[in-house]
Amino acid sequence: MTAPKAMKGPAIFLAQFGGDTAPFDALAPIAKWAADLGYKGIQVPCDPRFIDLDRAATSQTYCDEINGVCADAGVAITELSTHIQGQLVAVHPAFAPQFDAFAPSHLRGKAQAEWAAGECIKAAKASRNLGLSVQVGFSGALAWPYLYPWPQRPAGLVEEAFDELARRWTPVLNACDENGVDYAYELHPGEDLMDGASFERFLEATDHHPRVGIAYDPSHFVLQQLDYLAFIDLYHDRIKAFHVKDAEFNPTGRQGVYSGFSPWAERAGRFRSLGDGQVNFAAIFSKLAQYGYESWAVLEWECAIKSPAQGAAEGAPFIRRHIIEPTPRAFDDFASADTSRDELRRMLGLQEEPAE
Repeated sequence: MTAPKAMKGPAIFLAQFGGDTAPFDALAPIAKWAADLGYKGIQVPCDPRFIDLDRAATSQTYCDEINGVCADAGVAITELSTHIQGQLVAVHPAFAPQFDAFAPSHLRGKAQAEWAAGECIKAAKASRNLGLSVQVGFSGALAWPYLYPWPQRPAGLVEEAFDELARRWTPVLNACDENGVDYAYELHPGEDLMDGASFERFLEATDHHPRVGIAYDPSHFVLQQLDYLAFIDLYHDRIKAFHVKDAEFNPTGRQGVYSGFSPWAERAGRFRSLGDGQVNFAAIFSKLAQYGYESWAVLEWECAIKSPAQGAAEGAPFIRRHIIEPTPRAFDDFASADTSRDELRRMLGLQEEPAE
């Protein structure tokens, strides 16, 4: 029997750290920055500061060069992120002005879904060229404004929204399949895919497409008061990526899950740096190891209180401490012994009566 492999890590998602000044403005220096903090992997957003997606989708040589840049720095690419592009695959008009800046300047104020889906398809091709098997991102949202059923939702509204979402994503998922890449959706409030129930709706609408996966992030489940450990039991076969992100939920007499429009630092539910929140990471890493998760553990840093520099510095050792090396044998193997079938039957009181 093949011995189980340990989860890979620690890794860090670069989206929250990208900037216009060194070392955060280009791939080589930010990769070295991550390596110097103790990270072994980087999750790379499809941002032109870090990757030319058009070239990566069409040039193996360019992708080999990117992998070489990362290897020289001491890290590997874990996944490409199309969170921004995936968001634009489906945007309700009420939110279009807020998301307009996510698109290239020549597309602002115009229809962006077709462009966004095309970018996700390019990322699937780029992932193949980079030797990756998973892409991560958001689903976008059409039904989100109707989350709370007041006034009562008209019959068929949610079903129509998910049918349309599946229609828009199916070409992307098919392209992922052609390139041997899973699309791991980060289940996130604000997206139509926010929890297990909505994920199942989408899975059904896509006819259980084999490339539909989950980027597991317990912080979003804490804020929704969802059982994030039971979630792993239910959906472990679809979990293809893992964001290690902390959160806390402290309801008061003034606010609960919705937090009354309060700013992040004052919300009952808020994201925290690793170890500062309420997520039981020991249990999460144990469950993922139990189910044989072998991909990356990636820090996604978001915190309303602690600085990104401190959060990034603390993240690598935190993840490293939690990664479990799976045992190659049962702990009580020392007490095992070969037992024949006759002996087994005698132990069960099933001995045959002696012949007279």
